[in-house]
Amino acid sequence: MFVCPLCNQIEQQQYICPHCQQAMADEGRLMDYFDAYSAYLDIEGMKLFDGYPNNRKKHECPHVFSCLKCSKQVVYLINEMEL
Repeated sequence: MFVCPLCNQIEQQQYICPHCQQAMADEGRLMDYFDAYSAYLDIEGMKLFDGYPNNRKKHECPHVFSCLKCSKQVVYLINEMEL
């Protein structure tokens, strides 16, 4: 079983904005932004159509990060941990 360390609050990631070089904040899984019910659907099933064709096979969880200064958003693929 693989779990995302950010979704499960096991660890945190720090990213710097590629536009203004300021700190970015984790805004959660990309799939949670698809519609009002996507946060309640099966994570592995959602990975089949999230726009990242290999993230299910590579055990990666796409997270949206927003810059605290300029509001630029970037999606980073977070490596999941095996339990």
